[in-house]
Amino acid sequence: QMQLVQSGGGSVQAGGSLRLSCVAFGYEYCMTDMSWYRQAPGKEREFVSAIDSDGSASYADSVKGRFTISQDNDKNTLYLQMNSLKPEDTSMYYCKTDLCRTPGGSFYWGQGTQVTVSS
Repeated sequence: QMQLVQSGGGSVQAGGSLRLSCVAFGYEYCMTDMSWYRQAPGKEREFVSAIDSDGSASYADSVKGRFTISQDNDKNTLYLQMNSLKPEDTSMYYCKTDLCRTPGGSFYWGQGTQVTVSS
């Protein structure tokens, strides 16, 4: 089984920065295609960013130009650098595999990390 362990959330003021990390344990080859999602209370989980095996990144319009997704394959770690944070970025953030699935057929998700941005 694969496990994704997240860290790096916290509370910041608007305009601040945070970096989220997501470390993979087991099936490290699954790290080639990964995504970040977020979910605010009472809202649907939404796509934030993704990176594929070519290193190509994609972003939601709401975070484009402010967030950067990256990987360190030697450390089996996915990152999300978040700059110029806004109160509307407040959410629980999750990393997710886009390539590998659990035996039950779902993708692997991290446990989530809270990001709170105050105005």
